[in-house]
Amino acid sequence: MLTRPQIEERLQLIFPPGTPKRNYCTRELAASTVFAGLYIGAVQGTDSYLGPVHVYRMTAEQAEKLDEVSRNKYVELIKRKQAIFGTRWYADNTREPIRDETLREGLVDLGAVTVRRDLPTTSGMPKYQLTQQFAALFDPDLGDQELIERIDAFRKRSLSPTALARIRARQEAGRTAAGEAVFVDLPSGERRRLSTGESSVIIKSVVEQFMPRFLASPAVLWISESSNKVVARDDALLAKLGLAIEADKHLPDLVMADLDQDRFVLVFAEVVATDGAITEARRNALMKIATKAGLGSRDVAFLTAYADRDSPAFRKTISSMSWGSFAWFASEPDRLLIMHDQSTGTTRLVDLMQQWQIGGDD
Repeated sequence: MLTRPQIEERLQLIFPPGTPKRNYCTRELAASTVFAGLYIGAVQGTDSYLGPVHVYRMTAEQAEKLDEVSRNKYVELIKRKQAIFGTRWYADNTREPIRDETLREGLVDLGAVTVRRDLPTTSGMPKYQLTQQFAALFDPDLGDQELIERIDAFRKRSLSPTALARIRARQEAGRTAAGEAVFVDLPSGERRRLSTGESSVIIKSVVEQFMPRFLASPAVLWISESSNKVVARDDALLAKLGLAIEADKHLPDLVMADLDQDRFVLVFAEVVATDGAITEARRNALMKIATKAGLGSRDVAFLTAYADRDSPAFRKTISSMSWGSFAWFASEPDRLLIMHDQSTGTTRLVDLMQQWQIGGDD
């Protein structure tokens, strides 16, 4: 068997950034759960089942006894509720995070673990098994190439198309960010060079993925980087709109516009690799720029762009994001998070559902 640290390392490969609930499936508690499942042979097709008790009552000493006799004895001791020699991995109160987070919301949802359906939901009997395809990923004799092929096959079989798309987007972003530079293609047909880094990758995604999806007649007015470098600016269009942006003072990451003749919209955007969302204060400051140009609140949108909604940057900044703004994720380019503000007028939930096309038969 692989050791628990080796299993944790392999879980990081199986479930890369972009995987839904990745933390639940890659942390040490997940590695402990997989180890316990392999230890007692709780693999699909056998009559052995895993329960949280097998995880939180495991001891450091017991985990080193890998012979078949010791492993079978461990199962019997658990059944009889007898003491296990050694230093326990976890206390009894770890039962809930093992059951609810690691298993139900994590490994089960991702197709790595199956659940017995012939037991009442309230039953305390062990009822989880590692799928055969998932368990096979922890064969210690696998070579690097074979492991990669098996992981790829497991993902294609077990993960949803949305999850696979998010993973691909994060991997592509990682490869791009590791290069020497990032090139962004503007709607005008021009190409601009950005510096290396995740922020530049997100800027590129906003311009090339967000704009054609959500703006009818897109135009880039301004792109800047954290080094106070203005990468692109359309002075003629800025002047025509009456927008005065000072690079050393306001410095938004992106200013875009939808020049559709039926409905003009100015979009201020901030990209967040670590920090810097559209907060209430930031929204008010940017709105003053638009107000001086004669634009009203209906003419202006505020966007915070992230690599992924499971990224640490999103979790860190969501609580400070301004109401009345939008969040967008490069790994899910067709979707938009709306921070709806009801204080400007009463709107029923059913009307919002119709407006956002939520529910129904579609």
